[in-house]
Parts: sequence; structure tokens; C-alpha cells
Amino acid sequence: MKAPSPSVVAALPQYDLGAQIGHGGMGVVYSAVHRPLGRPVAIKRLPGILAEDRRMSERFEHEARLLARLDHPHIVPVYDYVQNNGEHLLVMEKLDGGTVWSRFTEVGFTPAQTCALGLAMLSGLHAAHGAGVLHLDVKPKNLLFTAGGVLKVADFGISQVVSEGATLMTHGGQVLGTPAYLSPEQALGNPLSPAADVYGAATVLYELLSGRLPFDSGGGPLAMIQRHVHQEPRPLTDVPAPLARVVMRGVEREPVRRYRNAETFAIDLAGAAAEVFGADWLMRVGTPVHLSPQVAAASSRPATGSVIPRETLNIPVRGTMVEATPPVRLGQQTLVPARDLIDGQEPRPARWFGLAAALLAAVMVALPFSLPASDVPVLAVDLSKPVVVPVADGVTSAEFDIWAAGFSVARTAGVVADGRATFELPGAARWVVGGAVDAAVTTNTGVTEYSLQPPQNPMISIMGVGSGVLLLFTFAYLESLLRSLRRRQSGTAAVVASAPLGFGLGVAVLVLPSVLLRVAPGLWPAVACGVLGASAAVCTAVATRRAAASRASAAAGT
Repeated sequence: MKAPSPSVVAALPQYDLGAQIGHGGMGVVYSAVHRPLGRPVAIKRLPGILAEDRRMSERFEHEARLLARLDHPHIVPVYDYVQNNGEHLLVMEKLDGGTVWSRFTEVGFTPAQTCALGLAMLSGLHAAHGAGVLHLDVKPKNLLFTAGGVLKVADFGISQVVSEGATLMTHGGQVLGTPAYLSPEQALGNPLSPAADVYGAATVLYELLSGRLPFDSGGGPLAMIQRHVHQEPRPLTDVPAPLARVVMRGVEREPVRRYRNAETFAIDLAGAAAEVFGADWLMRVGTPVHLSPQVAAASSRPATGSVIPRETLNIPVRGTMVEATPPVRLGQQTLVPARDLIDGQEPRPARWFGLAAALLAAVMVALPFSLPASDVPVLAVDLSKPVVVPVADGVTSAEFDIWAAGFSVARTAGVVADGRATFELPGAARWVVGGAVDAAVTTNTGVTEYSLQPPQNPMISIMGVGSGVLLLFTFAYLESLLRSLRRRQSGTAAVVASAPLGFGLGVAVLVLPSVLLRVAPGLWPAVACGVLGASAAVCTAVATRRAAASRASAAAGT
């Protein structure tokens, strides 16, 4: 490990400094001992950019005073803050119990242990929020253990001072901070509140309970940030439902839909844990946790339903992922707000998709009215009665076929006598046919085609009612999908689901006018209308999704 630089040693004459014990985008940490007191401490050397910006340096000095006043069992205490010859150094309690990340990847945590750690984390966050300090970099590596197993939250406020609440990136895509736990509003540089830390804490709980993150981690930091901003997190499966509901509320994309503060989050988490593990769960876990009276009461609330068997919840969940994002070294690098890069890569409003959808829909609607009229003879008969068709001399056998859009509706053999063939159709056939369908009489001398047009009102048939119901159903369901896309509650799955719905809508658009106009619907026109409908629906869904993303980005910039 690297030894501290001479400037750091000179700035701390009362300390014996040891080797480097940690590093990240927000600074480097050294072990040390305060000689007069013999107290082990950790020295955090803050990024050199603080020394280069007087305004930032003054802001951090103010933040350090706030941090020094924080006195809470689940917050790493700050003993001193030193500025000397360009060095900015925080002197903190030294914790020897490792981090949540190290234990998570080595031995893992049971769901009950995770809930206890979550309550400790939220307790520390709520105390800091009450003092006016946001963390903005909540992650397993910033959750440390004492030798006695008490969890403490470290590195409050550093991210906010260095980046002024925004997420900064290099032009190469490296992120100052940890994109896996980043709230959407922080990525976009929007005003921040305790809800940003609620998001980070909920993401940590999601990972500790399931062993994975709410979003895919591939594609690099910028792609990860874009997922947080524009996509919904994956549902938390294989986790007891009461816990999953609480955590998923914590990772809602919109801040107003999350818990309003860390304590309300903790109350619901404690209640869900009591429901799953039993009222004495926290005592059995044995993890030291300092709770407010409201959270303590929720943690011992009697279960309203059956408690999940304990043996099914005693298997630890281990982390198998490694941090793929190297920390950004501040110094001479040019940093820009992540929102600028996100906006630069986010597709513009899809006007072309909207125009394509309108054109495809227009062709789909016009197609049923442009089909040529059939030139075969019309056979107007009441299908509820025997169908009589004249036949040529010499015909000894006859068969009657009815089909619509290429699908057989009925087929029956007839009785030939006195130059006529009489057919008794199945009972269901009379209710299927509406408007007009194709029909053919096949005899031993040849085939004669007809356009079969029953005199009954076509809308009392299955073809009429069915096409109307299909039209209303597919249209309503498509509108529901588009509404969810406009509200950014759905993503790619809604776009994919729009294709079969559009196909069904296109088929209904062909069949219903055909029934009313008494034109026999053909197979290939039905397929063509279905394809046009599917294409129009997908284009509309893509245009709606991109327009919603564009509006969100524009709103973030105001």
C-alpha cells in the first residue's frame, strides 16, 4: 500500500500515519494514530480539486463542521478537519470490522440480517438528514462495521460538495461516484432531497436481498445511468412479498413516489420484517441497531398472517458481482455533468416514427374500402333454412363449402333431385356468417363459386359482433400500453406487446367493414391489414416512449 505524501504528514504533526487502507473517487484513506491520545483513526485525503477551487473549499469546510456535529451510533464520527498547504484532510474514527461489501462477497447475509443492517443504515441517514446533510453516495463500501459488529455510515456529504449535487463524468464515460446506486434526479442534476438517499439505500437492500442490482450492469457507467433515468427497475423476485414491496417503493424512479424520508422507509421495512420473520426477529438476529421509538414499535409488530418458515430464510445471500467501474481520479481531468452526455445520447423525439405510424394506420383503414367487388354470382339465402342451389343436368352428388378469410366455416353434403341440390347446414354456421362470405358448390361435373349473403342483419352474427369486440379490445389495450409509456411506467416490454395487439386491431379493421359492406373478407387482405396494424402499433409505441423520455429530459433541464 502507498504511504502518505510528505505534504499529508506535514499537515498532521500530531498523528503517526500508516499505509493507505482505502481509495475511491472521493479520496484516499490512510490509517493513523493520534499520539497524545493513542487513539487509532482514519485519515481521508480529499480530492485535490478542493484546493483548486476556493468556493468549493469553503463549502466543504462548512460541510465538515456539520459532519463533526453529527453524533449518532450509526454514523462514523468526524474528529477533525485540517486544511494545510493545499491538503484537505478529514480525521475520522477507524473501523476494523470491514465493509458491508466485503462481508457480502465473502459470506453473505441472511434476509433477516439484511433487514437489520438496513434499519441501522436508515437510522444513520435520517439523523444526517435532520442535520441538513445528504450522503449521495450510499453503497455497500460506504457502510462499515466496528469490531463489535455495529454498522456505521461513512463519507457523508463529500459527493455533494465536490459535484454540487450533480453527477459528474469524464468525456470518456467514467463517473465520479457509483452509478449502480445513483438516483435518477442526481444523475440529471435535479434538486435533491432525502429521497435521493432513500433510493441509494433501497438499491443496497435490493442487492443484499437478491444478490443482484435492479438494473443490468453491462454497457459501461453511462449506459447504467441511462437505465436508472429512463427504465423501470426489475421486479424483486425470490424475496418475501412484504419485503419486496417496501424495497421496490424505495427504488421508484420518481422521487414523489418513494418514501418521503429515511425513517418512514425504516418503519415500513421493520414492519415487513416482523411480518415475515416474527415479532422477535431483531432479537434473534443479534445485530446491534439503534432505533427510534416508531421504528422499534414497527419491528416488533405481531404478524397478521402466517410467518414464513425460518429454515427457508437462513441461507445467506452472497454477492458475486465485482465493481466494474474504476473510480475517477480528480485532478487535471475535465468533468462534465452526466446529464449532458445522457441528453447527447438519448434519441430525439421520434417524429419519423409518428409519421410512419400515421401513414401505416391510414393505409390500414383505407384497405377494406379499396378491395374490388367480387364478380361471382350472389347467393342470398337464409342459412337457418335448407339452402337450395340449382345444378346442371347429370349432377349426381354435391358438396357445399363456406369459408371466410381463408378459414372454413362449414362443409356439408347435399341431396340432389330435380335439378336442385339441397344442403342442411350445421346449426352453428347460421350464427357465424355475417355480411358476405365465399361459398362453393362442388359437384361431380365441376365447381361453382358464390358470394353468400344472408338477409339477416350482419351485426347479429359472430363475424359482426366478434370483429367489433376485437376492435374495441385491441384499441383499449393499446391505449393502456401507450398511457403507461407516456407515464414512463413501462419500457421495451410494452413496445413488444403492442405488435400482436396491433395485428389483431388490423384484422378487426378489415373484417368489420367487410361485414357491414357485405364483401367477403379474404385471407391475404386480412394478413396485410394485420401486418399494417402491427407495424403502426409498434411505431406509435416507439414514438410515445421516445417523446416521454424527451419531455422528461426537457423538464429536468428547466
